[in-house]
Amino acid sequence: MNRSRPKVRISRALGIPLTPKCVKYFENRPYPPGEHGRGRKQESDYKVRLREKQRLRAQYDLRETQLANAFAKANRAPGKTGELLLSDLERRLDALVLRAGFARTIYQARQFVVHRHVLVNDRRVDRPSFRLRPGDVITVAERSRGMEAFRVAAAGGHAEHVPPYLEVRHDLLIARLARLPERAEIPVVCDEQLVVEFYSRS
Repeated sequence: MNRSRPKVRISRALGIPLTPKCVKYFENRPYPPGEHGRGRKQESDYKVRLREKQRLRAQYDLRETQLANAFAKANRAPGKTGELLLSDLERRLDALVLRAGFARTIYQARQFVVHRHVLVNDRRVDRPSFRLRPGDVITVAERSRGMEAFRVAAAGGHAEHVPPYLEVRHDLLIARLARLPERAEIPVVCDEQLVVEFYSRS
């Protein structure tokens, strides 16, 4: 069975390709799956907001509770809730492993962290949800660097779109969070205001 298929269906339902493998399927069939996928149906405001929330969840591969908790935290802080939410999620260790080009997908990044291949400030961290602060440094464990996936990363295989808030040396498999991410720099497809409205009205 093709293991990419479930993510392809999710990608089509949400209107965004979630992995590089999904891109070609998504480009060929960008409409939602199912016999009524091509139809244009009037959508309720609730459904529009729900889909935007699900989009955000999928791009960070979060459980519902994780996203709800992150929203509650952002909602308590001064500033624009939606931008604070995205900045907080972007500081997750698995997200930054992906952005640095050390992993091909968020799913692979999560796996690398859980399997203890990643260090933060020279300490092994196995929690994908660990939040980094400006100045924190991510490295790949010495014993893990011989893995094929990390050899590809060291050669710059996933380094096309490193955001400006990260300083990265791919040859050394080291990345530093230079500063907090700004919304315009975060490579996530999301209207965060709709996510705020979803939780505010739930």
